[in-house]
Amino acid sequence: MHHDPLHILKTIFGYEQFRGHQRAVIDHVVAGGDAMVLMPTGGGKSLCYQIPALCRDGIAIVVSPLIALMQNQVEMLRQLGVKAAGLHSGMSFSEIVETGRSMRAGELDMLYVAPERLMQPAFLDQLHHCRLALFAIDEAHCVSQWGHDFRPEYLQLAALAERFPGVPRLALTATADQPTRLEILERLCLGKGAQFIAGFDRPNIRYRVSLKNAPKKQLLHFIRTEHSRNSGIVYCLSRAKVEETASWLREQGIEALAYHAGLDRHVRHANQDKFLREDGLVMVATIAFGMGIDKPDIRFVAHLDLPRSLEAYYQETGRAGRDGLPSDAWMVYGLQDAAKIRQMIEASDASESKKAVERQKVSALLGYCETTCCRRQVLLEYFGDTASPCNNCDTCLQPVDTFDGLEAAQQALSAIYRTGQRFGVAYIVDILRGEENDRIRAMGHQHLSTFGIGRSRSVNEWKSILRQLIAMGHAIAASDQNGALILGHDVLPVLRGEARVSFRRDPAEQRSSTGKRVLIETPAEQILFDALRTRRLELARAQGVPPYVIFHDTTLLEMARRKPIHLDSLSKVPGVGCGKLGRYGQDFLDVIIRVSELDTGP
Repeated sequence: MHHDPLHILKTIFGYEQFRGHQRAVIDHVVAGGDAMVLMPTGGGKSLCYQIPALCRDGIAIVVSPLIALMQNQVEMLRQLGVKAAGLHSGMSFSEIVETGRSMRAGELDMLYVAPERLMQPAFLDQLHHCRLALFAIDEAHCVSQWGHDFRPEYLQLAALAERFPGVPRLALTATADQPTRLEILERLCLGKGAQFIAGFDRPNIRYRVSLKNAPKKQLLHFIRTEHSRNSGIVYCLSRAKVEETASWLREQGIEALAYHAGLDRHVRHANQDKFLREDGLVMVATIAFGMGIDKPDIRFVAHLDLPRSLEAYYQETGRAGRDGLPSDAWMVYGLQDAAKIRQMIEASDASESKKAVERQKVSALLGYCETTCCRRQVLLEYFGDTASPCNNCDTCLQPVDTFDGLEAAQQALSAIYRTGQRFGVAYIVDILRGEENDRIRAMGHQHLSTFGIGRSRSVNEWKSILRQLIAMGHAIAASDQNGALILGHDVLPVLRGEARVSFRRDPAEQRSSTGKRVLIETPAEQILFDALRTRRLELARAQGVPPYVIFHDTTLLEMARRKPIHLDSLSKVPGVGCGKLGRYGQDFLDVIIRVSELDTGP
């Protein structure tokens, strides 16, 4: 063994103490134990295998599904002075040969590799000639066939237990409900290993959902008023919408890039690289822009369309605020989003049992959107976690007005039933409001007992009620082109008046803004922070690396607050380890001294 874990944490990574379950996981793995680790994004999962890799003799093999993720991790470790490398298809033949030689010669602490390459017989044979410290399987939820990121190549990793029985294995993920956790344990043969479940809460993220009403303008207002000059991701459902939205944002003066699987590979790579290496850019993307986005200073993730499930939503929003600083998860949605997702489910080649699971996931997502409770509670309870009301989501900060909706529910459900469960929202609203038109007269529906029964409510009120009935499962929007409404399975208690129904009252104007949160307390600190970021960007560009691999924003913020003027005091700033102190310490001290002199000058 090389060093004590705490010594490595302080000297290499620049932190004084471990967080949460980190020390327990590290001690368990250093001692040779297998483990499954579930920690929220930004919770410090990487240290759970990186520090044991430096404590144990030999090379650690880290399984990673994406080249971008490997490259980011390798670059960050090299900046710390750790001997790390990646092995992937983006490398030249000579680079691959040299990396293999370094691996066999024992010159590397960590090697990042994709599961397909790892399980090639020739590569496994090479590993038998190496001293192995551990196997770390990152993004382990990819092994779950029920998950949104299933990768069949991950299933082969079970063979590691048999081929290398004495080498500890860790499976790590930030996104796994109870069924997915069980699948990870079973499919990776980790049933006898320890489980470390750290919970799902990301307290620095503020969750907000609004109804769609000119969504691009809503997005622009959100970015301009709360996140000008910040990095962010905007997710859209279709490739066409990604390009249209990115182009429109650029016309409005927002520097936006597009990313989807249909783009030329070189364009896609260039856009991702630019987003990772520069500050203040907005990436408009489909879910193809997914795992491996390690950029810690993404201040917001916005959804212009509903994601596929709460798991997908949690993982996508989790790309915001990995550095622990205040960040936003912002979403607008409408019923048409749910209808599109349901159409995609029904049109897929999946089995009926898989489709049933997908439908349940959509219902849970709609329930989250329509909740009157704390959004964080709803989200965490979905994953089997608990929380008190958070005071950091829109429903906590701006409590929702509710009303007894039994009578309105009965009227709406009766109208759906009496029209034959063949018509969409707009038609049912016309029936309820008594709007006689050619279509209604052709059907003879002006004579129904429900015709005009809800004249006292506006069109928008009825749309809101129908939307919430769908979210509750009392009504179902069919997956056909017309989006016909049909009755859910549990409507009889409502129609008989035996169930309670409570609706949220949509505000007259969507109150999507909950106020901008400031990271800096004084103008002088802001000036110094901006100067430190400028110097970081200059150093990063000179090396061709993303700025955050030099120092995170959290480290620069602490420099701006503490204003150290000696290397010794700078070394006590969290995130400044020995390697970075020697490499960059004087550069940043010069900036602090120069700006401080200007601030206190004559």
